[in-house]
Formats: sequence, C-alpha cells, structure tokens
Amino acid sequence: MSMDFIDALSEIEREKGISKEVLIDAIEAALISSYKRNFNTAQNVRVDINRATGVIKVYARKNVVDEVLDPRLEISLHAAREHNPNYQMDDICEIEVTPRDFGRIAAQTAKQVVTQRIREAERGLIYNAFIDKSDDIVTGIVQRQDMRNVYVDLGKVEAVLPLNELMPNEKFKHGDRTKAYITKVENTTKGPQIILSRTHPGLLKRLFELEVPEIFDGVVEIKSVAREAGQRSKIAVYSRNEEVDPVGSCVGPKGMRVQTIVNELRGEKIDIVRWSEDVSEYVANALSPSKVVDVEVREAEKMARVIVPDYQLSLAIGIKGQNARLAAKLTGWKIDIKSESQADEEEFPAAADEQPVDDSIEVSE
Repeated sequence: MSMDFIDALSEIEREKGISKEVLIDAIEAALISSYKRNFNTAQNVRVDINRATGVIKVYARKNVVDEVLDPRLEISLHAAREHNPNYQMDDICEIEVTPRDFGRIAAQTAKQVVTQRIREAERGLIYNAFIDKSDDIVTGIVQRQDMRNVYVDLGKVEAVLPLNELMPNEKFKHGDRTKAYITKVENTTKGPQIILSRTHPGLLKRLFELEVPEIFDGVVEIKSVAREAGQRSKIAVYSRNEEVDPVGSCVGPKGMRVQTIVNELRGEKIDIVRWSEDVSEYVANALSPSKVVDVEVREAEKMARVIVPDYQLSLAIGIKGQNARLAAKLTGWKIDIKSESQADEEEFPAAADEQPVDDSIEVSE
C-alpha cells in the first residue's frame, strides 16, 4: 500500500459518496481475516492502515499475565515490558507481526472490499432513488421476456413487469419504449427489485398528471379513477376554480391530451366526467355517455336508483354491464338502472297475470 492507495480512496469518496474512513475500516477488518487465513494463526491481531502514508502493519494482541498458558494469546509482564516499560498486569500488549509479503495479500483484499462496498453503495443509492418513486410512473426500454415477466431497463436498474400486469393482448418486443407504474420497491440481497404494472389505475392517473398542466399545477384535481385495463376507464375530475372546465382541460384542444393517453394505453377508451358533491349529479355524470332522467339516492343502503330513457338503457348498462360497473367503482355507490317504462310499470303495476319481466340491472362497486 502507498499514498496512491489513499489518493484512490479519496477519489472514490468524491465520486461515489462513500466515506474514505468507512472504506479503510472495512479493509482493516477484512485484512484480519486474510491474515489469519493465509498464515494459519488463531492469535488476536489488529491491522492498522496509516491514513497519511497508506502503510499497513499487523499487530498481535496479547493479554499481560503472570503465567503464560497460551503464548498465542498471552504474554508475561517481563516480556511485555521489553516492548514497552509502561505495561501493567491485565493490559493488552501489541507486538508488530507484519509478514514480509503481506502487501500483495493486502492489495488483493483491499480491491475486493472496495469493489464490494462500491456495489453496495450503488445499490443503496438506486434503492433510495426508486423508493421515493413508488406509486409513480417511469419510462423504460424492454430488454427481454420469459414465461412470467417482461424485464424493463430503467437506466440504472432492470425492473420487472409481470405478464399478469400487462393489458389484454399487449405484447412487447426488444427495444420497445413503454411507460409503467411502480407498484413495489424492495431491497433484496441481489439489489433493488422494482415491480411495474400497466394495468394499475394509478398509471392512468399519473398519465393525466403528465399530460394536463392544470392537474400538475393543482388547478384541476383527480377525485377518482375506475379502470378495466385495455378496455375502458372512467376518471372523475374537479376544479375549485369556477372559470376552469376540468373536463375540457383533460380533453385538451381538439382532444389532443386525452388522445395521447389513449395511444399510450393501446386504444383504451376513457370517459372523463365531472365530480360533484351532489351524489345524484355525480352518479348521473359517471354513467356518461348515457343520458339520465332521474336519480334517487338511498343513503342508508348507499344505493342510487337511476332512470334513463328507454333507448338509452343498453348504453347506460354497457356491454356486459361494463359502463354501469365502472360507474359504480368510480362513485363507490351501488347503482340500480331502470328505463322509464320499467319505472312507470313499477309505479302502476300490471295485472297479476301480466307482470313484466324485470330486465333492470343493479351494479355494486
């Protein structure tokens, strides 16, 4: 070891942010193990690295005793005072035992320790950087795929996108660039592991935050998101500023803002609705694009009974009940949808032998 070694540690401290003192302490601890392993000794030793010159010395540490039973661990008071006349009983006597060729062993050990500490520090920095991005959106490049996962390069780390977190019929090839939502960041023995999703409702929310300046600035607020990934989503927005149209802000000029998000989500349909404190109004908005004639709110059951025009019933319900189901998820209310004619029949029931078949739908969150 030499001054070049100390200078190299100082450079690592500047570039990697790893304390030189921490590195030296770690190297000293590793050299103790190397000394015992290479020189087949069980004696207690201390390794000292001079912080100014880089010179390394090994000292055997022995207890000062009256009668020596184990020369590897003990030394008589008389022998100890030959090294230093100030030693007393029960002191620890240190005697230099640095081997001649210890410099080569020390250099190899130091290289291993420094490399390991740099790797650990870099892993720590990556973990700290991404733990703050949990529940956020990232952009990466697809590297490969196996039977369970797609692996996405995020620059400093490779993230995992499970196949069950992909949208239906979504496929990637090497080199594709994609946006994904970070659902979990774990610090494992192999380094940080980042789990991504393309189906999480948070992805839709973050995409709107990226594309709509009014949301990023806090002028428009996203109140709720309901999503069936790859098919259809609903998002409820609100603005305290009466001069700002929250729906129009999200749609953008000529629909450009929402279209950008639709393209990113491979054509997923997105309904943007206005949030309202009035449950009746909110539920009616949530059933967009269907028109609503009336909404009856039942607070105790947290249910909304919705009446729509006869010709709008199928639109309100949606294909396989999707529109009504998403509206229920968005609002958090059970929704019972009936057409006007069904509502009239309930108010004025037919004769007992002419009871109509009830084809209304009730959807819960």
